[in-house]
Amino acid sequence: MPRSLADLVAQHLVASGRFLDDDPERAYLHARTARRLAARLGGVREAVAITAYLAEHYDEALTEFRAVRRMTGNHEVIAMMADCERALGRPVKALALAQDKHVRDLSEATQMELLIVTAGARRDMGQTAAAVQMLEVPELSKRTRAEWLPRLRYAYADALEAAGRTDDAVIWFHRAAGSDADGSTGAAERAAALEGLEFTDLDADEDDYLETEDAETGQDDADEDDDLEEAEDFDDSDETDDLDQDESDDAEDDLDDDSEDDDDSDADLDDTAEGDADEDDNLDDEDGVDGGELAGEGDLGAAGADVDGDEPEELASGEAAGETDSGQSKE
Repeated sequence: MPRSLADLVAQHLVASGRFLDDDPERAYLHARTARRLAARLGGVREAVAITAYLAEHYDEALTEFRAVRRMTGNHEVIAMMADCERALGRPVKALALAQDKHVRDLSEATQMELLIVTAGARRDMGQTAAAVQMLEVPELSKRTRAEWLPRLRYAYADALEAAGRTDDAVIWFHRAAGSDADGSTGAAERAAALEGLEFTDLDADEDDYLETEDAETGQDDADEDDDLEEAEDFDDSDETDDLDQDESDDAEDDLDDDSEDDDDSDADLDDTAEGDADEDDNLDDEDGVDGGELAGEGDLGAAGADVDGDEPEELASGEAAGETDSGQSKE
């Protein structure tokens, strides 16, 4: 396999393991992608089988588990195979797997898981007494911290309750709760329910209280943010109104100034027009004076002409009188 392809397959397998507990479906999709890239690798097929089983794709999980047994010789998957058969409504096949020749070679944990599954198959078939009998094994009282112990005790207590042995069921639910450190089985709640007690989950109550407090705090913060936004909007509105009013006043002042400037300009134009009119009147007066002087000169010329005209006549009369006097003297 090329190095680049191997790296890609490894990345999908790592992602599948990362999402296995929180999101089995997503883990299953990553495993399927790895199978598409490297279908002949037993580890890849086992990853697909386990993720399909946890994502409740039991039919595909069963097929992949068979492939794993064939390709790798790993028979530790028999318990999960039997559980798939039971989930698919085939309890008889689940019981048949419990008779497989490789069962005796399985680890103790796998054998206990297979025992729990086959007891459940008996109950699915209506054989409750047989289920109780199958679970009465020495491992019930074994002092161990193995993960299978609380599951085994819980299965036994559940079968006892189904068989009508309520008092015994309460005892074994308490024993299951005593070995269940993380409370994954819920045995304590089952025991309290059979005893008529109300089981209170303090962690859940605290979580609810914290969620309620967070919700109230969030609501208070939201209200405060709304108040701040309203105040900011109000301030912005007032500021905008003030700006608009100032701009309006400035515009009116500018208009008034322009009007005054226009009035001053009109007044200057009127003064200029009046000055021009006065200047025209002065020019007209000067023209009249000049005309009068010219007329006077004309009168003077006419008078001169009359004087000159009268002088020859007088001279002529004088001359004529002289001649007359001269004539009379000669005579």
